[in-house]
Amino acid sequence: MTPVQKERWQEQKSIYKRPSSIIQVALVLGLILIPLVPSFRVMDMAVKIMIFSVVVASYDLILGFTGLLSFAHAMFFGVGAYSVALLCYHSGSPHWVHLVLAMIVALAMSVILALILAFFSLRTKAIFFAMLSLALADFFHILGRSWRALTLGEDGVTFTLPGFLNVQGQGWSFLGVNLSPRVLTYYLILLISVTLFILLLRFVKSPVGRVLQAIRDNEQRSTALGFKTFPHQIYSLVFGSSISSMGGFMFALWLRYVDPESVLGVFSMVDYLLMVIIGGLGTMYGSIIGAAFFITVQTWLPDLLRGIAANFPGYEIIQRMADRWMAYFGVMFIVVIMVFPKGIVGTAQKIIRQRLLDAVK
Repeated sequence: MTPVQKERWQEQKSIYKRPSSIIQVALVLGLILIPLVPSFRVMDMAVKIMIFSVVVASYDLILGFTGLLSFAHAMFFGVGAYSVALLCYHSGSPHWVHLVLAMIVALAMSVILALILAFFSLRTKAIFFAMLSLALADFFHILGRSWRALTLGEDGVTFTLPGFLNVQGQGWSFLGVNLSPRVLTYYLILLISVTLFILLLRFVKSPVGRVLQAIRDNEQRSTALGFKTFPHQIYSLVFGSSISSMGGFMFALWLRYVDPESVLGVFSMVDYLLMVIIGGLGTMYGSIIGAAFFITVQTWLPDLLRGIAANFPGYEIIQRMADRWMAYFGVMFIVVIMVFPKGIVGTAQKIIRQRLLDAVK
């Protein structure tokens, strides 16, 4: 065995003994038990954290690991969402074949659009790639609002799902627990999310992922070592965009409703950027922290502020400030960035590496 093979073998042997592996298993078990909590709001929050953890991780692959600033990630999310929504809605009576077909259509369109974006803009400088991706995303946003015959415009598309996912169904009973269609949809999304996240981790740790990190750090040196940077960047863009479309697919499964603003809005990119920065660029696991922080604050902070304001009915300024929850979120974001300049996970990794180096010395 070569030294590299020995190191990889030792790493594989100890992978299940690491604290991070224990945390991952505990996290999955916690998500499995979430439907037992008698609160739909908690389950809804958990689903959105799962979905956006995958979407943000796929964006981190493009931005954090490849160094490409793309503003088209929300467009791919919308492609996945509209694929399932339009096929189920226009079919009249959806069947399982429509969901499979929607997944195939979403992946095919994502690959084609990612290749078009790559071949027309990847050979240009970074700012031009960002602007071209923004223009393409805005085009699809306008298309979603204007093509009413297909997308129903700003009214959005409300649709039903087949089989046991249909909310009008009775669901199943397992070990005395009533598995309603909503709960079954939750577990389906959990299964897809875990699978997609594992695929992202495998991609990052593969030889292609290692080359992408080298290109991000120093593209000229990577080229001098013999690596073809353009094909590797295409691999990253196509794979990350396809995963994002699957995130939109899951989002549509959960909401049963899709509209241009929620899945194609260009301003959704701001949310993705915030989640990536909070968790930490180039960390993958930071996407979970970033999505959990953002979704939790978005879900509970407005009610918390209104509850505080209810205790001070005579103070108008408190009542007005209670409605400005985004301002409080902005302050929280600034504090997080000041305390964790490389994101929560990125800063933690830096501290751990520094302590290991100090221990070796």
